[in-house]
Amino acid sequence: MASGPQFRLLGPLEVRLDGSPVVLRAGKHRALLAALLLRPNRVVPVTELVEHVWGDAPPARTRGTLQTYVMRLRAALGDPSLIQTAPDGYRMRVDPLAVDVHRFADAAARGRAAASANDLVSARKAFSEALELWRGPVLSDVPSETLYAENAPRLTELLMTVHEQRIDVELALGNHADLVPELFALTRDHPLRERFWGQLMLALYRSSRQAEALEAFRQLDRTLDEQLGIDPSPELRSLHQAILVGAPSLAAPVAAREPERAPASPMRLPDDIADFTGRSWHVERVSGLITGGSVPIVTLAGPPGVGKTTLAVHVAHLLRGRFPDGQLYVDLRGYSLGPPADGMDVLSRFLRALGVPADEIPPDADEQSTMLRSLLSGRRMLLMLDNASAPDQVRPLLPGTASCRVIVTSRDDLRGLIAMNGARTVPVDVFAPAESASLLSELLGPGDHAELASRCGHLPLALRVAAAYLAGRGDVTISGSPIELAYAALPPAPQRLFRLLSLVPGPDFTAEAASALADVDAEGLLTVLEIAQLVVSTVPGRYRFHDELMRYAAALREESDTPAEEKVAWTALLNHYVRGVERCAELLYPGIVRLPSSASGPAPRISSSAEALAWLDAERPNLTAAIRHAAEHGPAAMAWQLADALRGYLWIGQHVGEWLATAHHGLLAAQASAHRPAEAAMHANLGTLYLRLGEYALSVEHHNEAIELYRTLGDKDAEASVLNNLSLVHRRSGQLAEAKTALVRCLEMLRSADSISTGLYNLGQLAVELGEIDGAVDHFSQAHALAPNADSHTYLGMALRLQGRFGEARDHLERALEIGNVPAGEAETLENLAALELASDNAPAALSLASRALSLVADGGDQQVATSVRITLGEVRRALSDFDAAAELFDQALTTARRIGYASGEVRALINLALVWRDLGRHSESRSAADQASRRSAELGLRALEARAHELA
Repeated sequence: MASGPQFRLLGPLEVRLDGSPVVLRAGKHRALLAALLLRPNRVVPVTELVEHVWGDAPPARTRGTLQTYVMRLRAALGDPSLIQTAPDGYRMRVDPLAVDVHRFADAAARGRAAASANDLVSARKAFSEALELWRGPVLSDVPSETLYAENAPRLTELLMTVHEQRIDVELALGNHADLVPELFALTRDHPLRERFWGQLMLALYRSSRQAEALEAFRQLDRTLDEQLGIDPSPELRSLHQAILVGAPSLAAPVAAREPERAPASPMRLPDDIADFTGRSWHVERVSGLITGGSVPIVTLAGPPGVGKTTLAVHVAHLLRGRFPDGQLYVDLRGYSLGPPADGMDVLSRFLRALGVPADEIPPDADEQSTMLRSLLSGRRMLLMLDNASAPDQVRPLLPGTASCRVIVTSRDDLRGLIAMNGARTVPVDVFAPAESASLLSELLGPGDHAELASRCGHLPLALRVAAAYLAGRGDVTISGSPIELAYAALPPAPQRLFRLLSLVPGPDFTAEAASALADVDAEGLLTVLEIAQLVVSTVPGRYRFHDELMRYAAALREESDTPAEEKVAWTALLNHYVRGVERCAELLYPGIVRLPSSASGPAPRISSSAEALAWLDAERPNLTAAIRHAAEHGPAAMAWQLADALRGYLWIGQHVGEWLATAHHGLLAAQASAHRPAEAAMHANLGTLYLRLGEYALSVEHHNEAIELYRTLGDKDAEASVLNNLSLVHRRSGQLAEAKTALVRCLEMLRSADSISTGLYNLGQLAVELGEIDGAVDHFSQAHALAPNADSHTYLGMALRLQGRFGEARDHLERALEIGNVPAGEAETLENLAALELASDNAPAALSLASRALSLVADGGDQQVATSVRITLGEVRRALSDFDAAAELFDQALTTARRIGYASGEVRALINLALVWRDLGRHSESRSAADQASRRSAELGLRALEARAHELA
């Protein structure tokens, strides 16, 4: 990014000088500046500027008024030379890369060049840089119809093109599964843009979701016909045909995850401040410890307000070149009024920054910490852990490798890190008098500032607040606490907002949240508070307190505001959060049933799925903190409504730590209020989460609690849904009899043909595992009669094969292939045909069919299906006397089955390993595998497999 002033037009117009915002309140000033910025370093004629600023109604003294506007704009920008006068117009003298519009074009061009050179990682990085510059509709607060008409369509089209190009790169890298939610959002927001539809179809197909890919084409076909009366393009029709036949050319690239695993250098540090002053000894000391010797951790310890974070960030930026693999940063919020940062959430964020996909992050904090250390091993990275209150907050995040170093900031010296982790403490105290004078001279200009520095106690936070208070007040002196004086100098409205903002339980807040909290338009008031240095804007549109300023605001609130006023403000903030989450839920997962809402008021301005995801990602720590605070202090209904509405987002993003915390707090709130529907929903929520975590006993416990509550409430639909989920838990844990009982009870309550057929499929598959083949044929036949499709033909064909009715089985399986299915479904059909050929002594044909099946699911497909296919392919290899290959396939299947909790697959793999090791003369290993299979099948109640295993043992 260019140095000097920064200008942003891709959204509301923003100007920043030395990192501080410049507010241009006059719309015509914004129009004039935008017109000049869109053509940097080029003369824009007066006639064009007049048209852009006034449109069809220019003032009488056009040129004179324009000169006045230019003069005021120069004053606001603080550098008259930025806008130069030319004979027939004006020129903005600025580095084009200081304007986000031109930086966007530059990043997009770099992305295209890298993609052309097949440097996909660099292309993705450049395209992502370009897209991150967009904060909303271009020129959204610039009142100029001509500027908008000339630039908005062009820039918006470029934005869409960059989205398309970046998605092409992600597809080439093999990240198809991660793209599906985004592409659903893009096709919903831009339904006539065919390239997004093609990318969605390809991403779905590569994610083993062939049926959904074909449905996407049908949806596009209907949309184009209804709105434009045209057909999809030839390219889309060709893609549709290729998906129908499973063309090999559509296969995902091999080993595409590797670039994601090793990003070039995640840069997650906060911005360095432009006017960093003093601390030369500290900078030298910390830099020397970090870069030399054997000190892995440096702790900056000192009282609040002395600038520990500022110092740490400054040093980290100075040392960036010494840590080429990147920097990671987190605010642990150890001394905040709200809850500290959740350890699992921090670990998850670090792992994501290092390229670990969400679905591969372990659910256990210890496992996450181990994975982090593994990923950091051998890399040269710097971690900054801010505001730690205890060693235990820090230890799970430590790299454990000498090539990575850590800077910790804390009010304590964290002696446990010194004793056990080799840390070195650098004390940080108030400024020396010379340092205070230097900072005040930087902020206020040259002069004798010794008395002011002394009154501020040489505390950097107080010095900055005092300087902000005195700016523009030449005849005023500081006679008390600068923070108290800065607050006292505020008008009543920003004073009230400052006090009420201490109610925010999370780490930061937006102007929208502040407006809801105080029932005012807070944007201008926040600018006043920011100028006074009482709040800071860390990123555009988001604000936060220093911990000490929040404590001061809370003390003022307790003195000045009544409990009733606090309750109204707190409830209004919760209403804002609930309405925001509900709006996101409507856009992202409308099909998930949610609890009724009691929230009122307008929802945050969120108009697309992409905006919804961005809003939830940014607000996630605030929402988690709000749920906890509402559960503990009320209103309780807001806690469970937020937890319930967030459920879909947390599941999609696999944010296990927040999911666990929010569901537990929601449950406690519901129980305390004796609200039975909410209590049932929270138990079901926790049951689903514990199934995801593999904690089957806890999952069963919460599912059963939900079932009892729904039965008491008479809600049969909800009870049936939970019973179906409970049957899955029992199957995963090997409790097959209990799974059958739950499914039978579920079927008794179902009403629609689709839901009944799904229940019958589940019962049929369970019967196969129990060795009840006649029952399986009966269940699958009933399901097939209700909803005939490729799956029903496959499952019925499988059961008929196991029953020995080979001719009928072949008819159903071949019909399934004719109809077509998603890759996992087609793989199941091919596997059953292979087993049929093997039973008919046609091993070569079985080998071809099983190999085709494995090719459909081996690379990132359905792992349960892949496990079963490997076992069948191993049986074919064994029949062909290729014992080594068979043993390898069975071993791979056993490993996967145990990892994913596929009980019957585990036993099948063990039985076949016993057989092939016997073939290879490895008799002790054969007996061991047979014994394991016998014990495991007996535990699980897999009677047919148990008989085979017992015979072998």
